[in-house]
Amino acid sequence: MNEVLTPNAQHRIKEARDSFTGRNLTDSQFDIAVGLAGIIDRHIHKTGSFREPLTDYAHAFARSEKFDAMKGEVIVRDIYAARYGRTMNATREALLENEKNLPETAREQALQAARNIEGRIRDGESMPFYKAYDHEGSNLARSLSITENGAKHLMTESYRAVEGRELYETGKALEEKYHRPKVEAARQEREQERAQRRVQSM
Repeated sequence: MNEVLTPNAQHRIKEARDSFTGRNLTDSQFDIAVGLAGIIDRHIHKTGSFREPLTDYAHAFARSEKFDAMKGEVIVRDIYAARYGRTMNATREALLENEKNLPETAREQALQAARNIEGRIRDGESMPFYKAYDHEGSNLARSLSITENGAKHLMTESYRAVEGRELYETGKALEEKYHRPKVEAARQEREQERAQRRVQSM
């Protein structure tokens, strides 16, 4: 996902560069640290967790630099806090707290998001269930300021409660009915085009 930098985001990155940790990094180190902070933020918004990704990325960062993994982790944590205005843990806790205190409309929103999956699978260029589910889950998560995993769980529960069947099974059936024939037709079209090019090149 490409991040569009708003003026506020650009200002936060400048603040990160001007921070104590940011000032002591080379340009490439700073760019990598900002990139890693963004990756960790994405993990937090998806799963509500950051410890394992942080450890893995900090080790990878440190291997190419003249500092150890612990220092790499401190750098990424500091740049994250300067870039996003709060710690990784504060971001995680805010999302999880929102999941515990959902608005009254949350279940209806989740049900609508689950029902939107059919249109995404059926219409236009179409998409497989896993992509439609992920897209709607991401939108719902942003709307409710919760994790994507939490949003998907809410969608699944709300759909089951109202429709009396599993969202996954419904989605896979829709995929077989609408998406797979389009994929197969596109594959055959590509094969025909390749065959025509081969004949023309003889």
